Amino acid sequence: MCGIAGRVNFLSGAAVDAALIQGMCDLLAHRGPDGQGTHVEGPMGLGHRRLAIIDLSPAGRQPMSNEDGTVWIVFNGEIYNFRELRVGLEAEGCRFHSQSDTEVILHLYEKEGVKCLRRLRGMFAFAIWDRRERTLFIARDRLGKKPLYYLVDGDGIAFASEPKAFLADPSFKAQPNLEAISHYLTYQYVPSPLTAFQGVQKLPPAHYLLVKNGEISRERYWKLHYSPKRRLTDDEACDELLGRLREAVKLRLISDVPLGAFLSGGIDSGTIVALMAELGAAPVKTFSIGFEEKAYDELPYARQVAERYGTDHHEFVVRPKAVEIFPKLVWHYNEPFADSSAIPTYYLAQLTRQYVTVALNGDAGDENFAGYDRYVANVLAGRYERLPGILRWPLEALVRAIPAQPRSRTLLSRGKRFFEALAEPRERRYARWVSHFHPDLKAELCTEEFLRAAGGRDSVELLLDAYRASDAPDFIDATLDVDVNTYLPDDLLVKVDIATMAHGLEGRSPMLDHEFMEFCASLPSHMKLRGRVKKYIFKRAVRDLLPGTIIERPKMGFGVPLDQWFRVDLREMAQDLLLSPRAVERGYFRREVVQRLLGEHIKGVRQWHYQLWNLLMLELWHRTFIDR
Repeated sequence: MCGIAGRVNFLSGAAVDAALIQGMCDLLAHRGPDGQGTHVEGPMGLGHRRLAIIDLSPAGRQPMSNEDGTVWIVFNGEIYNFRELRVGLEAEGCRFHSQSDTEVILHLYEKEGVKCLRRLRGMFAFAIWDRRERTLFIARDRLGKKPLYYLVDGDGIAFASEPKAFLADPSFKAQPNLEAISHYLTYQYVPSPLTAFQGVQKLPPAHYLLVKNGEISRERYWKLHYSPKRRLTDDEACDELLGRLREAVKLRLISDVPLGAFLSGGIDSGTIVALMAELGAAPVKTFSIGFEEKAYDELPYARQVAERYGTDHHEFVVRPKAVEIFPKLVWHYNEPFADSSAIPTYYLAQLTRQYVTVALNGDAGDENFAGYDRYVANVLAGRYERLPGILRWPLEALVRAIPAQPRSRTLLSRGKRFFEALAEPRERRYARWVSHFHPDLKAELCTEEFLRAAGGRDSVELLLDAYRASDAPDFIDATLDVDVNTYLPDDLLVKVDIATMAHGLEGRSPMLDHEFMEFCASLPSHMKLRGRVKKYIFKRAVRDLLPGTIIERPKMGFGVPLDQWFRVDLREMAQDLLLSPRAVERGYFRREVVQRLLGEHIKGVRQWHYQLWNLLMLELWHRTFIDR
């Protein structure tokens, strides 16, 4: 797990400045505190920051080359089947000089070229410079666990694990991408392949980029398919599910440094800890975070799993100092990012790193098995639409009288959002449920000048494109597919990667194993969502591993009390920043609308905390990266 950076001047052919590569690496130092390396030859330069996990010896350092120095690689991630691949390569005559998975990728590329991607099982972002072919090959793992950004300019292409690395280049002028910012307002993250910086792009998950003969080509090499479906009984599905997940966990226990697990109090992380203990990783070191506000505290549930498996358990009750942590969060997240669970995730990673260097987690359980309430809402909406109008009209009239509370979690406000969305096609309905600023509110907030400069594209179309690209046989699976291609890589995985790497901690996610996910996708949707029971087959499969209270308890988000913060702790800061001349003169938003949102929230008339958090993170990003 590391940070990578580089540049190839394929257009001008000018020599790369070694100081530039070093500067890019310096801005990624947090991702690799154990060492650094650079290699520059003519128009090519590669840089690496190392977090040593496998092969701690000097032989594992990067950039790494083949025997004759004609092929060079920088790599971020872990290849979990590298030992198996190495045996095959050695049988074909390859000689190895380290015990690292990096060298396995290098030799596999020499044998198979870009087709080597099909053989890799793990999380990765890497760049390979092939001097013989004068080719740059960069690639990202199937699900997007590891990030990779690139920038094409008048000389060539630069790439890095984080876009802040491009600030090392004096010729790079950080300018906002208004289209990306418009989409951010809707989704709370910037969707791939866009970034918030003009000219910078994300390499999407499951894609590679080839730079050769002055041309750049981008290709997708893998996609999760939801058909055909497996025909299994519930018992057969449970047995295979557990067997595959057990294997995925076992592969992720390979480490030359201390290893542990995040333990929330939910079914996903609890199952990972249970399987780690079963596989002999005892005593498993587990880490949980709690809050003084009981509505946000899961420590009692995490403790049940820890006690059952006799883990070496560490609990932390945090009292987040939001104002103090803001500069760190904004700097590390690189782009505007409004998922407020980034705060507890950041604290959890910081505290976990005091004990271990690798931590497993339960990410992707909800996307594999339909774990969100909105999946149930989709089913209920379909049933409601089939009711005769005489039964629907009185209820709808009553709901219309309820004041709107966007993103509020009260029963009344959630009911209002549910009924408001019923008039729309189901794909747009889903987009409304996952939006921070739905189109009407966004149009009210944003100035005409901003919307015109942003290009005018309806942000909902991005989600509709994802639906159209799905081969899922029904709407439940299609929605899972959409989340796997949007929300998972652009929000959840960004959140965990940045929070962990900010502290030199490696996060591993067994449920993101692509073979495990392919199995989950092959299961019929009624095994995932049965009636109103979310994650049906997963809960049945793990019922002997976890206490019943864990399996049956309602899902609890990993959140913070934003609503209270904006009425107390953040009240003055939010007003000063969002209504400042600096913010208003930027011309993005109508001041009177921002002022109304603040006033209504502070008075308790409406709940706008998610929208205000979105705006606050955007303003702080501007002040950190643009108005420097």
